[in-house]
Amino acid sequence: MTSQLFPDSVDVLLFDIGRVVLDIDFDKVMAHWAQHAGCAPAELASRFVVDDSFKHHEIGRIDDAAFFANLRQSLGIGLSDAQFLEGWNSIFTGEMPGIAPLLAAAAKRMPLYAFSNTNPAHVAHFSVTHAELLGHFRSVFLSSTIGFRKPDAEAYDHVVKAIGVPASRILFFDDLAANIEGARARGLHAIHVTSTDDVATALTALGIEPWDLNPGFEEL
Repeated sequence: MTSQLFPDSVDVLLFDIGRVVLDIDFDKVMAHWAQHAGCAPAELASRFVVDDSFKHHEIGRIDDAAFFANLRQSLGIGLSDAQFLEGWNSIFTGEMPGIAPLLAAAAKRMPLYAFSNTNPAHVAHFSVTHAELLGHFRSVFLSSTIGFRKPDAEAYDHVVKAIGVPASRILFFDDLAANIEGARARGLHAIHVTSTDDVATALTALGIEPWDLNPGFEEL
């Protein structure tokens, strides 16, 4: 896909957050909840499903308390809201390796935006703990705020309209193939991110050179 990218081929960069900007580890959530519940993490993981409650939480239709109440039933554990919340937020393990300088360099060249399927609990957490890194984005579009989630067409259309440039002038980075397909179906350029190297390669194709990415590096 990067073969279609060249300097001035896009005007805006749009980034997913989880596993593109911030690293996540769902096993940590299961381990935290299992410790409180007195069972094996694998046992909880086998019961966890992306059901209507999960999706409704991500589009702001239900709040954290309602989501946790559903988890008590679906997982069969009696954790408090505070215990669920602490485990739920333990999913974030830090920045994706190497992403900070890439975002800093790219932000000097064009507008950056973020677009994430997420929920109020996670937003309240990462917007504080990673405020500096997320400060590179002019706006962060959150499924729980806009009422749509990827890969639904309405989600991309909403974000494109809000950004105010044609979809064909936006490059989107996401770690899930379904979200990449959804973006391309709505006319966006899209890169499937398996590591930060995929972001770096795309930026290089756009003409953001290595000395832009690494402060202190000088071309010989």
